[in-house]
Amino acid sequence: MKILVVGAGGVGASFAPIAARRDFYEHVVFADYDEGRAQSVVDRYDGGTGRFSAAQVDASDTSAVAELCRQRGITHVLNAVDPRFVMPIFDGALDAGVTYLDMAMSLSHAHPDKPYELPGEKLGDAQFAQAGDWEKKGQLALVGIGVEPGLSDVFARYAQDHLFSHIDEAGVRDGANLVVSGYDFAPGFSIWTTIEECLNPPVVWEKGREWFTLPPFSEPEVFTFPEGIGPVECVHVEHEEVLLIPRWVECERATFKYGLGDEFIEVLKTLHKLGLDKTDPVTVRGQQVSPRDVVAACLPDPATLGPQMSGKTCAGTWVTGGRDGAQAVVWQTAINPVVALELLATETWSGTGVLGPEAFPPDPFLDLLTEYGSPWGMEERTPA
Repeated sequence: MKILVVGAGGVGASFAPIAARRDFYEHVVFADYDEGRAQSVVDRYDGGTGRFSAAQVDASDTSAVAELCRQRGITHVLNAVDPRFVMPIFDGALDAGVTYLDMAMSLSHAHPDKPYELPGEKLGDAQFAQAGDWEKKGQLALVGIGVEPGLSDVFARYAQDHLFSHIDEAGVRDGANLVVSGYDFAPGFSIWTTIEECLNPPVVWEKGREWFTLPPFSEPEVFTFPEGIGPVECVHVEHEEVLLIPRWVECERATFKYGLGDEFIEVLKTLHKLGLDKTDPVTVRGQQVSPRDVVAACLPDPATLGPQMSGKTCAGTWVTGGRDGAQAVVWQTAINPVVALELLATETWSGTGVLGPEAFPPDPFLDLLTEYGSPWGMEERTPA
């Protein structure tokens, strides 16, 4: 496996130290419009192994992406740049005959007449429209495989396969109590992408109604996040999970809500009022510049914020529904003899006489219990 990572920003650079600890691939090429930035990732994380190298590429140029793949013998492309570059990289990977992965899908375009009721072109529509071309060539495009979308979608599928007999809502929730010292306002993710997803009409999916849209920041709810983060007000935000989960997971409703906070929302609203969220260039002293690019240039690079950041962040999927048609009290009793019978069938547990559960090794039982969709936990407490 030879991997091309397009983009050496926050996510692309973070890929390097994680991949450096694994040996499932032969080589990784980090490519960026600024080759020096890609080279800095290689210098920092390659450790003299020669498994990392750098290259220059224009992510907006389909032919350049395809040509780089061919030159370097690439087998897999990971798109780690802003979603405005999804389609050129996606098309370049198809042309080069390689596997494609991304963490954000092709951009949406609001409905021209009813933006807060009906979706226009949805996130990922441009990619799914080419699914037949990928199938004909025997190639795979694995889209939305970050944390959100990505891990959150895996959670939804796990819930369907192991935890619920029917799902009422698969609701992705994202919240944090992060603080970035030294900055009054410093988003931990690409502000270009953040503006896009937060100010676009958010999408909701409901069985029988399919996809529909709402005004930005709709239906606020207070969600209590784990690990000390606590209650955070979350609002609807446009996100890929709502476009992905209903395609493969049976549910009544799919949503995404983000804990932006009042200050963040007010900043976004102000940017919108001033037109600073726009992507079309305007003329400034004879130069053509995009207002959103100016905003991004004025804020710190998310890749550099690690040392100044403290607190916790949580991304997950909140699933509601029913389990096996049985209420919880009797279900939690019935699952255990089923697990025991499977262990006896495989002779993982065996014996003669009259024995209780304590007579058998516990590890196989607990492992299988988790596989059945009944995870167990342990909490250590200090005696008073």
